[in-house]
Amino acid sequence: MHKNVLQSIAGIEIYPLISLAIFFLFFLGLLLYVVVANRQHLHAMSQLPLLSNDETQPYLESDALC
Repeated sequence: MHKNVLQSIAGIEIYPLISLAIFFLFFLGLLLYVVVANRQHLHAMSQLPLLSNDETQPYLESDALC
């Protein structure tokens, strides 16, 4: 019975292809971001949880993040 419900929907066979394309494009974009990302910025952001409030002030200014 449950198999017949999905088979009766017109155009249902395209949805697995769309979901696979979205999955692939998301991880391709993520891989591209990792390759292109500024290493100094990533290192500075990774150190923020370990620093005191006085040391984090330069990183929190808007021009320091660009």
